[in-house]
Order: sequence, then C-alpha cells, then structure tokens
Amino acid sequence: MREFIVEADGGSRGNPGPAGYGSVVIDATTGETLAEAAEYIGVATNNVAEYRGLVTGLRTAHALDPAASVHVRMDSKLVVEQMSGRWKIKHPDMKPLAAEAGSVFPPDRVTYEWIPREKNKHADRLANEAMDAGKRGEQWSASESTAELLGAGSGEAFKGRGELRDQPPPAATVTTTAKATADTRAARNMATPSAGWAPADMGAPATFVLLRHGETPLTPQKRFSGSGGTDPSLSATGRDQAERAATALAARGAIQHIIASPLARTRQTAAAAAERLGLDVTIEEGLRETDFGAWEGLTFGEVRDRHPDDLTAWLADPTVRPTGGGESFADTATRIAATRDKLTAAYAGRTVLLVTHVTPIKTFVQLALGAPPESLFRMELSAASISAVAYYADGNASVRLFNDTSHLR
Repeated sequence: MREFIVEADGGSRGNPGPAGYGSVVIDATTGETLAEAAEYIGVATNNVAEYRGLVTGLRTAHALDPAASVHVRMDSKLVVEQMSGRWKIKHPDMKPLAAEAGSVFPPDRVTYEWIPREKNKHADRLANEAMDAGKRGEQWSASESTAELLGAGSGEAFKGRGELRDQPPPAATVTTTAKATADTRAARNMATPSAGWAPADMGAPATFVLLRHGETPLTPQKRFSGSGGTDPSLSATGRDQAERAATALAARGAIQHIIASPLARTRQTAAAAAERLGLDVTIEEGLRETDFGAWEGLTFGEVRDRHPDDLTAWLADPTVRPTGGGESFADTATRIAATRDKLTAAYAGRTVLLVTHVTPIKTFVQLALGAPPESLFRMELSAASISAVAYYADGNASVRLFNDTSHLR
C-alpha cells in the first residue's frame, strides 16, 4: 500500500473575504512532491477555505492511488480536531465539507496531524498565490519552475506527475490559463455598467437589484430594528416610499423575479413592487436583518449608556455579538455570502429584485468590493433606496448602483 502525505491550507482576506486554498500531495517514502493544487474560491471564511483545501488534497491523492493510505498535515487546529472526531462540528457551513472530506477515502486509511504554520509553508504559499490570482481576476496556475519540477505541462491549475498525468485532474482544480484569461477579459468587459440593469449579451450575470424596505415607526428614531425585535410594519411614510420605489422599478424595467426577507416591512415593500411589476414574491430566510439581541428597539445612545463596554467591543470587532446574543456582523456576512451564492446559481443571467434590510445590503456591497468589515460603518443607506450588484460566473462582481433615492424626491 502506498502512503501519501497531504498538506493543505486555506485563507481569507477579511474572514469572510476573498479566499483561496492550496493542497500538496507528497510521497511519504521518498518525500517527493507528487501533485499540488490551488484555487481562488471567491468570498468565504478561513475555515471554509481550509476545508476546501483538505477536500481537494484528498481527491488529488485519491486520483493518484485510490488504494493508498493518507496522512493529513494541517495548521488548522479546528479542521484537524473535527476530522479526527475529537471536536463536534456545529457550524452548518462546515458539516457538508467535513462529510465530503470524510467520504473520499475509508476513514481507517486517513490520519490527521496538526502542524505549526511554519511547517505548512508549501500549502500556505499556494493558498496565497490563489488569492493573489483572484485579486487580479484570474485563477491560479503553476509557475514554469513548479511545472518543470513536477514534470507536467504548464497552464493547468493542477500539477502532478506519475500515473496521474494520464488521468484527468480533480474537477475542482481544472482550469487552463487560456480559459482563465478569456474569463478575465469577459468579466472586465461585462463589468462596465450599461444602460439599465439588463444583463450583457456575453456571459450574462445574475443581477441583484437591492431594495431597502420603507420606513417603519422605528426608522426616523434611528433605533436598532433587526430580526429579533417586534417586527414592525411600514408607517404611512414607509408605504408611500414603497409605492414610489415600485413605480421607479417598473419604469426602469428588466426585473424578472422578486425575493424578499421574511420580515413584515420587507414583505410589504415587496408587495408594492410585485403589484406594479406583475410578479410573485418569493420569501428567502437568508435575507433577514441582523439580530441585534438586547439592543433591539434601542437607540445608539441608549445602548451606549446601558452597555458601553459591549458596544465598544462590537464596533471594534465584526465577530462580537450584541448584548444578549443575536448575530455578529461576521455571522451576517457568512449568511449573506451563502444566500448570494445560492441565488447567483439559481438566477444566472436573470435580474432579481431582492427586498431586504440595511445590513444585508451593505454586506452584499462590502463582499462585492472585497472591502474590510469596518466599511459597513462608512456606508449611508436610506429607507427605500435602490442599489444593484451584478455577479458573474467566474466569481467577479460589479457594483452598479448604490443608495439611489432619486425616486423619493
């Protein structure tokens, strides 16, 4: 039985943010590098990227020899402990990835070892190369020196030697340089805003027109109003704003579907648009507002007076949750990224109106721009405002409009 060592790593610049992974397969007897793989995966968390690196490393080893035993070495304590069965997997994003990793080889043929980061430099380098390539709008490809070292032709995002060269590499890592170049060129061309929101002819994106709900009685008082509070309805002003937004959207045209958050204020705003556009409304749980815990219904000043330390920590760290639980901005970003990916796949080439809230809309824009989490505090988003982001098949995004309130004047 052959024995392979798989070293894998993943990273995210923003957590969640632009992410990538790297994987290396090594012959345990000779120490020879047999294959390496890397991929830019768009916006994701560190843990998701690490798991993706593990899955690809195992698949690559399986393609070399499905009867082999594998020793996995990673600097992610979380992944090693979870895959070893010592830590429970609680996060919903991790469970399917862990299950996928566990299904590649029989469990009795895979062992796991935690190693410090300085001993995982090869996989770490590949992950960073993948993220750098993604920043350029490309996918990772091995350098000529690496291709020569591994005895494979240049231009593939997967490089290997031995019997694997006669087999197709894992589907997750097959990307030729020519294809990446063409995808990048197409994305850059499509990213140029056109008149209206109608998709371009070439590789039409999924275009999300983002409508914030109209005012509620809490809006002008600037009170925290998330998904864990009283679920207020639109005020008279908010109903008028919803009608004005619906009229503007109908005049602009191109919208083919309407999807709304489950909260009352967004369903009411969506209903106004649906009546004008002659479309049905689909409810999407992932579009709900952040749960602000014990701060629901309070003003910023009231929270500062009652929970000063908690507020200071929340403003400084996107992973901190409000007093009494609720969601952190990092939690919301993970949820919005998953919702974005689901809707992008389901509505490729379509223009969809998403009726949602302040934090989800700002997060859509933040993730599209690759901006840091603190950018959420630097965006002004008015009630019943309209924004738009287009998402392309290669993972690129184009912010086409933000906080348009011209229809309210």
